[in-house]
Amino acid sequence: MRHVIIIGSGPAGYTAAIYAARANLEPLVIASSVEAGGELMNTTDVENFPGFPEGIQGPDLMTKMQEQAERFGAEVLYDDVVSVDFDGPVKKVSLGSGKEYEAWSVIYATGSAYRKLGLPGEDRLSGRGVSWCATCDGFFFRDRSIAVVGGGDSAMEEANFLTKFASKVYIIHRKDTLRASKIMQERAFANPKIEFIWNSEVVDVLGDAAVDGVVLKDTVDGTTTQMALDGLFVAIGNDPRTHLVHDKLDLTPEGTIWVDGRSSRTSTPGVFAAGDVIDPTYRQAITAAGSGTVAALDVEHFLAARGEAGLPEVTADQIENLPDADAA
Repeated sequence: MRHVIIIGSGPAGYTAAIYAARANLEPLVIASSVEAGGELMNTTDVENFPGFPEGIQGPDLMTKMQEQAERFGAEVLYDDVVSVDFDGPVKKVSLGSGKEYEAWSVIYATGSAYRKLGLPGEDRLSGRGVSWCATCDGFFFRDRSIAVVGGGDSAMEEANFLTKFASKVYIIHRKDTLRASKIMQERAFANPKIEFIWNSEVVDVLGDAAVDGVVLKDTVDGTTTQMALDGLFVAIGNDPRTHLVHDKLDLTPEGTIWVDGRSSRTSTPGVFAAGDVIDPTYRQAITAAGSGTVAALDVEHFLAARGEAGLPEVTADQIENLPDADAA
């Protein structure tokens, strides 16, 4: 029986693991078999995370967080959660490998997923010119003409990064103003390889074996035009990864997991949530990390309260009797 299982390995999950491990709770982190580290694994320069004045690569930051958590006793398991059972005091987490783990508490920190345009050609040409990750696929578009859809910081970052490879990068935005931060806008405007296409939205992706163009709709007059392209990068936001808990935890109107005020307490006692999965507004690595801190501290208080009530497996000095994860 574990004291706490952390589902997710982004800034929120690993920060929660650091705090929980330092509290001698020996957390088990379910990090995913294919998406360990969260979205920062697909990010280049992270310039706004405190403590790194020269910036740091996203994967390097996540590696450091993981190493710090493991240093204090966290265990990281590369597997995928397929179902959860939050009924009763014992929480159960089932994995793709067939294993099941139990704990007195769970921190749900699954982050968010790339949002799609919802076009038939988008999925059909995924990996053949349509991408959601510039750092993953930018190299394949050397000296090509490509476009980025979006108007936020992610779209500006993707576009600037892609100019390292592409001969031309268009930014397609449905409005005539951007929602990106001022500094990200300035970088995009100053880049000679970037050209903006305003008041336009992609309504179809063209190509058989690979992307060879898109159909654009003018959001002002409704007219459509075709545009030749070699690739399309979609950067229009993210959706919280809540599919495992839709019928188990209360959600907000925005689709994020509901928590009690500034705490991480969900609608189910013993289940806590942190990071982008509860945050529809800020969605930054540093706010996710702070949220992970809150979740770990809330778990500490929850377990201490159980101990005071005379319930089993709650005090830190009992941690030494916990079995290894493989024996759970």
